[in-house]
Amino acid sequence: MLKQEHTGSNFKGTRHGKPVFYEPNDLKLARQKFMANLARYIPDEKITGKIRLMIKWCFDSNGKYPDGTFKDTKPDLDNSVKLLQDCMTSLGFWEDDRFIVSLIVEKFWSDIPGIFIQIEVVDDELE
Repeated sequence: MLKQEHTGSNFKGTRHGKPVFYEPNDLKLARQKFMANLARYIPDEKITGKIRLMIKWCFDSNGKYPDGTFKDTKPDLDNSVKLLQDCMTSLGFWEDDRFIVSLIVEKFWSDIPGIFIQIEVVDDELE
């Protein structure tokens, strides 16, 4: 039985004492696209240790913006990164995204659109 407690942006209620969230169609489609495209890069073994995750979001410039210039329009990086990390966790890139200790994220206009991801295992010493 689903128990409605309050109306949040994606919160539906609780089932068996655990929160249940509604996922809008656009978010569901983005999740499916991430999962399908990331699946071919799943490592043979989960990445262990402290992780540095570097992400470059490259949006199609359509010839309107110089290649490589920063994009200061939507979507917001924090929302995009959380979904990407959740998908990578679900696919088994690592045990839990709490092991990501360094996160470097940028978004650009680009002649070649895409998402470029680099994963490094780091130690406690600063370089």
